[in-house]
Amino acid sequence: MFSAGAESLLHQAREIQDEELKKFCSRISKLLQAEDLGPDTLDSLQRLFLIISATKYNRRLEKTCVDLLQATLGLATCPEQLQVLCAAILREMSPSDSLSLVWDHTQNSRQLNLVASVLLAQGDRNEEVSAVGQGVLRALESRQPEGPSLRYLLPIMAKVVVLSPGTLQEDQATLLSKRLVDWLRYASLQQGLPHSSSFFSTPRARQPGPITEMDGAVATDFFTVLSTGHRFTEDQWLNVQAFSMLRAWLLHSGPEGLGTLDTDDRSEQEGSTLSVISATSSSAGRLLPPRERLREVAFEYCQRLIEQSNRRALRKGDSDLQKACLVEAVLVLDVLCRQDPSFLYRSLSCLKALHGRVRGDPASVRVLLPLARFFLSHGEAAAVDSEAVYQHLFTRIPLEQFHSPMLAFEFVQFCRDNLHLFGGHLGTLRLSFPNLFKFLAWNSPPLTSEFVALLPALVDAGTALEMLHALLDLPCLTAVLDLQLRSSPAPSERPLWDTSLRAPSCLEAFRDPKFQGLFQYLLRPKASGATERLVPLYQLLQPMAGCARVAQCAEAVPTLLQAFFSAVTQVADGALINQLALLLLGRSDSLYPAPGYAARVHSVLSSQFLALCTLKPSLVVELARDLLEFLGSVNGLHSRASLVTSVVWAVGEYLSVAYDRRCTVEQINKFFEALEALLFEVTQCRPSAALPRCPPKVVTALMTTLTKLASRSQDLIPRASLLLSKMRTLTQSPATGSMHGEEGAEAICTRATELLTLLKMPSVAQFVLTPSTEVCSPRYHRDVNTALPLALRTVSRLVEREAGLLPG
Repeated sequence: MFSAGAESLLHQAREIQDEELKKFCSRISKLLQAEDLGPDTLDSLQRLFLIISATKYNRRLEKTCVDLLQATLGLATCPEQLQVLCAAILREMSPSDSLSLVWDHTQNSRQLNLVASVLLAQGDRNEEVSAVGQGVLRALESRQPEGPSLRYLLPIMAKVVVLSPGTLQEDQATLLSKRLVDWLRYASLQQGLPHSSSFFSTPRARQPGPITEMDGAVATDFFTVLSTGHRFTEDQWLNVQAFSMLRAWLLHSGPEGLGTLDTDDRSEQEGSTLSVISATSSSAGRLLPPRERLREVAFEYCQRLIEQSNRRALRKGDSDLQKACLVEAVLVLDVLCRQDPSFLYRSLSCLKALHGRVRGDPASVRVLLPLARFFLSHGEAAAVDSEAVYQHLFTRIPLEQFHSPMLAFEFVQFCRDNLHLFGGHLGTLRLSFPNLFKFLAWNSPPLTSEFVALLPALVDAGTALEMLHALLDLPCLTAVLDLQLRSSPAPSERPLWDTSLRAPSCLEAFRDPKFQGLFQYLLRPKASGATERLVPLYQLLQPMAGCARVAQCAEAVPTLLQAFFSAVTQVADGALINQLALLLLGRSDSLYPAPGYAARVHSVLSSQFLALCTLKPSLVVELARDLLEFLGSVNGLHSRASLVTSVVWAVGEYLSVAYDRRCTVEQINKFFEALEALLFEVTQCRPSAALPRCPPKVVTALMTTLTKLASRSQDLIPRASLLLSKMRTLTQSPATGSMHGEEGAEAICTRATELLTLLKMPSVAQFVLTPSTEVCSPRYHRDVNTALPLALRTVSRLVEREAGLLPG
């Protein structure tokens, strides 16, 4: 979150109109044309960058201003800070046809870096990516010891490799592999010289000291990114940058069909190469081709990083760097083992030891994800108990680290990216959804889209009902996680919860043994196969409903519900569809009381109930008793109006012999009586603060369904006609007009009149309200001779003529 001052600046930047921006660009153009590019120019460029980056849409700048920004970027005498700002502004404009930067026109490596960043932001519109890549390679080929620094060009090369892998030719790829070997393995072990020296400084004072390890010991092995010192030499900086692009380059330069070998095929190769490995010496490694030599050096580098990570860092920042490098080292080893199985047995001992060391360290939990991926890829060949690894991963980590936003995102990404590797472990992932939902409940805004993509893999017919309960209870879970952190015996230095919200009664309830069973059910790590009614918790945790994190989670639930139903309908059989429909009805009045939550959820539940009925029309007949029970009460109708309307519509649409031969006249009569009583109750009750008025949509749906049922059981037509007549008369009274509003009363009156007219001709009513499958077929709408509009016009004339013959 931004501070109040930053929010104010962003708001001002977004409010600037095009005319004001045009004037401001004119002022900047004058400043850039001056000989002295002073502080005013710097301040104006900072303001311009804020203006164009504060909005999602592109701001249009004057062409003169854009040309001057490009010219300033190419000036060799321009201060570096101004060039950085010019490049940032031009990147924000990209892609744009008004940019005309050319790679060959600049010589300084810092400028090449900035120009390349703008060209790459343009995309490959005019083969800029290829041009940039070739330019960097030319600089690599012509590299002289006293020439310009390559520190600023290597990150650009890494970006080119990712954006356009086909840019490099075979000889160029070989050259880059050789250079990477030199930078990774043979960087200096002495610190760099100070940038400034005094006339009185002695040669002894200017002598560089040795590179040290994280624990302060003098380094005795080759330099890596985890080596420390006060100043670094050029080749040491290149060593760091080479490691940062190593994984991307290995993936690019690896053999075709990377990752296509199965575990069995890899096992055979691994066994056949094991004897060769033991005989290979480091001196023989120098005779390998460049790509194989790079893999060998990369393996040694990663082994050295794992060894260095064992050292106790003297500073917290170095400790964080150790963990980040461990993650990257394991990922690189995974790539090496997939490209060349001979590395697997050489990696196993250190990776097993590393896993045993970090699994008990909460601070190193992020390292477990790449380790798990490694064992997932090579588990069988490595003879590793992968099940134990995943049980620990899915059980402990979400339970203890759900409040870490970075870990939450990486964990969900790990699940998404490795679904194809889970195989027999997919059941473990699916049963662990209650733990995964802890990440979602606490970090719902950034993780909603990730879970929408992950839910299809998590949904299973065996746990679908429990998962739906969990999704509906997600805001309640957020509140409980908040209480769990508040009651933690060792709270963090910076509270992770909303300190402005105080809920002592909720904390007392969380510690009360009487409610421990419900809280433990909500915090369960795995699917239990059972469901609990959490209504007592809703009442206890109501003070937490105003928490901002709970409100954010409540807003995400409707989107997640839609994703869930899209997935579950692909695996649901008839019995599960019935159970899902019953769950929707049962949970409609049992939701956590977060502001606006029930209304948003009911909207989704109503549409999904209709989708289930469309998928299985016989649902209405099979669940007749439950639907009658649901419709038999008016309590909470105003809050569940959308779901009640959908249920009423489904009864009128699918309670028919056309959809289920088991439908009987007795069932139709029972539903008619229940809906008739419901219509009477909702139209006779006076609205009040405790009982708001019934929406007109519910009334019209009830009248339409009653008419449909009467057309299928003609003994009910007199009762339906009398009811509709009363409704038409009732809407004309002032009391009804005030209860439903003028438009609502008019809609009810119009619908009652239309339905009454249809019931005067029962055969026509049945044709219109319960059309046969032939009438609903596309041919009936396309064929000129049998078009449904033609039939309806004919029926309308008959109805109008019949109505005209009837006495007033």
